[in-house]
Amino acid sequence: MRKPVSLFHQSAQAGAVFVTGDFNDWNHTSHPMQRQPDGGWTIQIPLHHGHHRYLFLVDGVPTLDSQALGTARGPQGEKVSLIAVS
Repeated sequence: MRKPVSLFHQSAQAGAVFVTGDFNDWNHTSHPMQRQPDGGWTIQIPLHHGHHRYLFLVDGVPTLDSQALGTARGPQGEKVSLIAVS
């Protein structure tokens, strides 16, 4: 069973923000975030129960989520954000 999870990133200067993670095989373009009038970016992703690793790609630059549960290591050993879905 999947649960809709909302992610938010504040970056008023960004031209494009995407989410990449273990839930989309680290695809850099499959989950574009939507710009909000206040300069924030949002997306809702249906995720299975458990822990998921992810990053924001802000104009192509990997960026940690400051609101994440914590950090973990990505597929190349890089630091990534961690979210728990229950």
